[in-house]
Amino acid sequence: MSEYVLGIDTSNYTTSIALVDMDRNIILDKRQLLKVPKGKRGLRQSDALFQHINNMPLLFKEIRNLQICDRIKGVCVSSKPRPINKSYMPVFKASTSFGQTISNVLGCKYFECSHQENHIRAALHSINGQVGKKFLAVHISGGTTELLSVKRNSKIGYTIDIIGGSTDISVGQFIDRTGVKMGFDFPAGAQLDKIASNSNGKITEEVKIFTKGSEISLSGPETKISKLIEKKIDKEYISLLVFECIIKGLSSMINYATKNYNINEVILVGGVASSNFIKAHLCSRIKDSTSIYFAKASHCSDNAIGSALIGAEAVFQEE
Repeated sequence: MSEYVLGIDTSNYTTSIALVDMDRNIILDKRQLLKVPKGKRGLRQSDALFQHINNMPLLFKEIRNLQICDRIKGVCVSSKPRPINKSYMPVFKASTSFGQTISNVLGCKYFECSHQENHIRAALHSINGQVGKKFLAVHISGGTTELLSVKRNSKIGYTIDIIGGSTDISVGQFIDRTGVKMGFDFPAGAQLDKIASNSNGKITEEVKIFTKGSEISLSGPETKISKLIEKKIDKEYISLLVFECIIKGLSSMINYATKNYNINEVILVGGVASSNFIKAHLCSRIKDSTSIYFAKASHCSDNAIGSALIGAEAVFQEE
């Protein structure tokens, strides 16, 4: 009979659980977006934690219905944002608390990984692990824009070094702040991406974006675009302008890093990596010797698939 590993992730805006078998097949993938009041640009950590606690019992009903609890051999949770010391956010206490409780009740193994490793592992599963043992990852989400040098560990997890990224606001913040200012609900990424992707319009002006090596700054473009919104500039044009700035910044980071770190495989992870506009336009700005990999949209947005897979690998190593 099959055996399973449970993954749990409680990020800033999504409660997620996933169940995989020991052959790395995804058996269950359930998520619940947290509710953000209209007009707001985010949630306080305490409010997000409260919603996670309320969402967990609803999601776990799905596992009870499968009637396989006696065959769950491990629980792996996202316990912090990044795999480094002193990395901490209160929302991940929901993951660790529920994970440890389930481990104690079922008598199964308990493991922890970081939210960032969860994203990377889920993305690699989506592309069937096509990259080598060392590669670059661009983590772009609501709170993160980081260029990472990633090396698979000999057992489980990854060694990750931050080698670039945004020096101020993240790509996700840039998109969401712009979208909310235009009247869209938070998070606004999917709405702006749809408008930009369906547009046949052309950009008639340049918004300068600061780039230095593998670093970018987005506060300048945000200020410029905020002024255009105040002038009642068309939402379609604004959406195109936002994603043009993002493409310019990402391509600058990637081209610098692949040249200076001699790594030519790059995978995009995190919620913003699901953007259809980025998928359609980024590769044309990247040098030909670089291989760019995009995960499935379902494996880009916040999920617990990666945590479950890392847990399955940990269980396998111990057996």
